[in-house]
Amino acid sequence: MKLNQSKIILILIGALLIGLLGGYGGVKLAQNQGDSSPLEITDTETSDNEGEGTDADLPADLNKISQTFDLIKSNYIEDVDDNELVEGAIEGMLSTLEDPHTSYLDSEMMQQFNEQIESSFEGIGAEVSEVDGYITIISPMKDSPAEKAGLRPNDQVLSVDGESVEGLNVNEAVAKIRGEKGTDVVLEIQRSGVSDPFEVTIQRDTIPVETVYSEINSENGKDTGVIQITNFSEHTNEEFTEQLADLEDQGIDGLVIDVRGNPGGLLDVAEDILKQFVPKDMPYLQIEDSDGNTEEFASDLEEEKDYPISVLIDEGSASASEIVAVAMKELGYDIVGETSFGKGTVQQAIPLGDDSSIKMTTYKWLSPNGVWIDGDGVEPTVEQKQDDYYYSIPIQVTDDEPLTFDHTSEAVANMQVMLSGLGYDTGRTDGYFNEETESAVEDFQEDNDLEVTGEVDEETGGLIETQIIEKIRSGEDDEQLERSLEELYQ
Repeated sequence: MKLNQSKIILILIGALLIGLLGGYGGVKLAQNQGDSSPLEITDTETSDNEGEGTDADLPADLNKISQTFDLIKSNYIEDVDDNELVEGAIEGMLSTLEDPHTSYLDSEMMQQFNEQIESSFEGIGAEVSEVDGYITIISPMKDSPAEKAGLRPNDQVLSVDGESVEGLNVNEAVAKIRGEKGTDVVLEIQRSGVSDPFEVTIQRDTIPVETVYSEINSENGKDTGVIQITNFSEHTNEEFTEQLADLEDQGIDGLVIDVRGNPGGLLDVAEDILKQFVPKDMPYLQIEDSDGNTEEFASDLEEEKDYPISVLIDEGSASASEIVAVAMKELGYDIVGETSFGKGTVQQAIPLGDDSSIKMTTYKWLSPNGVWIDGDGVEPTVEQKQDDYYYSIPIQVTDDEPLTFDHTSEAVANMQVMLSGLGYDTGRTDGYFNEETESAVEDFQEDNDLEVTGEVDEETGGLIETQIIEKIRSGEDDEQLERSLEELYQ
């Protein structure tokens, strides 16, 4: 489609107006009639005002944009699509904000964006963001291909299928990572504390957006309800409310809310959950606008629950998860685990009228006491790390260069940690392949019907890795949950 100059100028003025207006990894701002909170913050929703005008003064030199458009169309040696020029102008304006959470979403990206709160989508199942200029895994989703492949919070994605993602924004990187069910994608990963990057091959699948899981843990004469929230999605509050009521009907003595690895989502869902715990005499959230004005939001709840509660967090808990965690912390409940991600801004997705949108940061969210956690995260009241094998990386070996006796490297240390986590005594985990490590490898090979060589080749390394991932996903040695249960009744 060809656009004349006047239409180009109108589109660009509309984009600039939106830039002046200002919307979390997708946050929607909308008035909820009859509700004390006017905010809905989401990774996937859109606002109701489609680029409506404002009284903001436009820069006098705005015509430079149309002049540039005319120069390109009249003089550039090759044909250029009008829409590409318009989108490039919008992206250029947004890039000057230097905000990784503000971006232009074309119609395809917007469709992917909206799928995140629907019943399912196809991909690897990992939330990503831009952190310090790097495309970074915030958290893999529960039971997703990304989780099964061993991706962890704060893993940096260096390339996708051999193509560097340097210079790409989050949406462009996500478009490369996602794909049809059954297809493979190869990610080059840099993990904190590991010198060399490594590759992970992940088969894409259908990712169901089931977000709440609950069970009763019976230990030491106490029945404790454990509710895990993996994402704050469209139906999360309904699932949470129903499962909490079921736990309470069974007479639980206490409750653990687990938001580890939860990258966030819809703020209005986090608000609805908090309204079930934070009484009306304190706000559950504050919002600050660009002028520094703050507004508090409170529930109609008369009193707190009559049982003890704790919240589990880790470095993959972000945004809406942190809203829940810090509110519960300031209400006086224990927060157990590791310091959370640290995302304290609000975005909204503003439609441009052609199936595209601009996702833009417009507000800060603050804790009930007015604390802004952006960049710092929520610190636990009870710090607890997991066993070392939870933080291991895939074993990178070849049959031509296996890990062998008398070898010293980070790869050996990583393998020793994994074998130790599986119950094999390697004697040490400092990276020196000694006789005890060789014996542990032989025992593992014998137990798993492998050729007993004492060397870690591709087959042995792959099986060690598979078993360690299965053990992590089983929660067998979940020291954070165990610590939470211990602290709950003290």
